[in-house]
Amino acid sequence: MNSIFKPNVPSKMKLILVAGARPNFMKIAPLIRAIQVHNEQTGGAQKMGHILVHTGQHYDIQMSDIFFAELGIPAPDINLEVGSGSHAEQTARVMMAFEPVCIREKPDWVVVVGDVNSTMACTLVASKLGVKVAHVEAGLRSFDRTMPEEINRIVTDSLAELLLTPSADADENLKREGIPASKIRLVGNIMIDTLVANLNQARRSCLADTLDIKPKTFVYVTLHRPSNVDDVKSLILIMSQLESLAHRIPVVFPVHPRTRNMMKLAGLSIQNGANLKLLDPIGYHDSLSLTEKAKFVLTDSGGLQEESTYLGTPCLTLRPNTERPVTVIVGTNKLTRPDSLADDIEEVMQNRRAPGRIPPYWDGHTAERIVKILRQLTADS
Repeated sequence: MNSIFKPNVPSKMKLILVAGARPNFMKIAPLIRAIQVHNEQTGGAQKMGHILVHTGQHYDIQMSDIFFAELGIPAPDINLEVGSGSHAEQTARVMMAFEPVCIREKPDWVVVVGDVNSTMACTLVASKLGVKVAHVEAGLRSFDRTMPEEINRIVTDSLAELLLTPSADADENLKREGIPASKIRLVGNIMIDTLVANLNQARRSCLADTLDIKPKTFVYVTLHRPSNVDDVKSLILIMSQLESLAHRIPVVFPVHPRTRNMMKLAGLSIQNGANLKLLDPIGYHDSLSLTEKAKFVLTDSGGLQEESTYLGTPCLTLRPNTERPVTVIVGTNKLTRPDSLADDIEEVMQNRRAPGRIPPYWDGHTAERIVKILRQLTADS
């Protein structure tokens, strides 16, 4: 296969941007926009060539043409189509498929985002080939090595040449692990770039009107982690709390098919009702709209912890730990457990939570800072 770098974009700099799953594309999209702006504003060899590689790690029904169009994300230049499997199988397939791409394209940088298996696998390949790796969202730690994502973060950060962090606590995590300060750059949260770029469209969402709910008079729920939905005891307790809460305030809960199936297996015959609104999965704009309008959010999602902090909506995160502690320290987030959920819900319902604030550099300009740093480091090398 010939090089996919476009000959009509002369450049001294070549990037491979890697995405392994739907959330990765939402972090890559602002980078592509920032590169396009840079190329429009500069001339000739100062332009940045790039290709977008989708490893195909996850098949996601929401990875449709509409998803790419709504978020302004170009279709991937290359899809490795590695598919699912055990962590070892999937990591090996990504490495085997990505290595020829790296060898053929000879990029200056491989840019990886987040903490999925593809992030680590492509980092390993690039590092062994002597290609520099930039990790966006570096330094996040849950300090729970039973989470596969934590292993991916640690390995990726130990090998990457450039660690692009979302918050100051991530910088400190890296320094404690012996990463030289010269490799670390605090650039801010790239997911907030996507949020800012899509907020006006999200505010045009009609979902709340369709559901006949008013701002700050409902709770928005998302749950998908195995510790919550695969454990029958936890799932029964959580759903009992949601049913009880729905007697006081409408609860909007888009239910993933897998979660819905686990509810059936657990013998839960909970029906969609006037106040407990069990929906099919929803898109990003609808989710942002509900996050901004909700009285509070109950979730186990990493992204919603960040989005609710930016939007100023109280958030209860149903997890024992978080790799985004800044959302707890300065934001609107609080960790909770199934056995303490009732008390934490009551605290939010009674408005006893202090308001949070937006962390530094969560301003929608993270991608611009990253492009500037990559341009500078490549020029200096």
